[in-house]
Amino acid sequence: MIGISIVSVVILLSVLIFIHEFGHFIVAKIAGVGVLKFSLGFGPRLIGKKVGETDYMLSLIPLGGYVKMIGEEPGEELSAEDKKRSFLQQSIWKRGSIVAAGPVFNILLAFLIFAVVNFYGLPVLKPQIGNIQPDSAAFAAGLKSGDTIVEIENNPVKKWDDISKAISKSKGESVRVTVLRNSLFVSILVTPRLTDTQNLFGEGIKAYKIGISPSGETFVERLNPVSSFLTAFGQTWRIVKLTALSIVKMIQGVVSPKTMGGPIFIAQLAGAQVKQGIIPFMLFMALLSINLGILNLLPVPVLDGGHLFFLSVELVTGKEVNARFRETAQQIGFTILVLLMVFVFLVDIERLNIRFISDFIKKLTG
Repeated sequence: MIGISIVSVVILLSVLIFIHEFGHFIVAKIAGVGVLKFSLGFGPRLIGKKVGETDYMLSLIPLGGYVKMIGEEPGEELSAEDKKRSFLQQSIWKRGSIVAAGPVFNILLAFLIFAVVNFYGLPVLKPQIGNIQPDSAAFAAGLKSGDTIVEIENNPVKKWDDISKAISKSKGESVRVTVLRNSLFVSILVTPRLTDTQNLFGEGIKAYKIGISPSGETFVERLNPVSSFLTAFGQTWRIVKLTALSIVKMIQGVVSPKTMGGPIFIAQLAGAQVKQGIIPFMLFMALLSINLGILNLLPVPVLDGGHLFFLSVELVTGKEVNARFRETAQQIGFTILVLLMVFVFLVDIERLNIRFISDFIKKLTG
């Protein structure tokens, strides 16, 4: 299991880092900026090959990567030709595009994964009722366990998610539900009830429910190419919003920072997904790629978002941010990132200890 986790997380992080840095690289090339280094990893160079002016290489520390462009640092001595191709001599829009390309490519990777997986086919829940809550709207209306919902208000129901969407849209108004029961179609009027429930962040909310749960039966849903891409767009957008909202909730204190995961936690999850198959692993990669893209857009110096923030200030004021201030801010940002890495590593260790103790108690109690 440890070997699988290590190999899977190496593959996972390598793909995500490569895509991120390739975004910076290819947009820099398109913008006419010279690229000196394209590295997967930080620190000393392990292996590589120089093609033209660019040194493509693997470096010692695999937790990231970088693209070194001509004239990226203020004060570099450059020839007249190199000055034209230097990063800092480009317009704000070109520089912003190069910086933003890394996170954007991570999000595009997730979109493409979703599109391919949707076309290949995913197991989804059948709209078949499993359990019915006592004293619920469904119970009062006469719905029964084993019923398969085929229509709600004359709109076809193909999977379980269609049910919750239709009930939510009802706003409490009675809806006509058609079910397949013992090879017969039965039409039943159901009035959803406003119910206390929780959202993904554990916050109390009210939502219209009829009090049913799925049977657990599934089928493989395969979409045509057009539907695959349209569905992938919606899936990507929802996860982007959810990731951004999670960060806001964490800042507000609604979500505990201990829900974050570091390399050990990611390795465990990656190993578990690989054991389930290539599709779960690819979906996990898509989810992590979006998280990486959004986190990189945070306005923290040394992250892409920090560079974009400085460029925004330059765009508004018409002047570059003071080099000394930028350097100090980057040092502070680097310190914050190191502290964050230490924190998530300690959280990972705590998870391991809790899991070890739990497993040990289970063995003792037999």
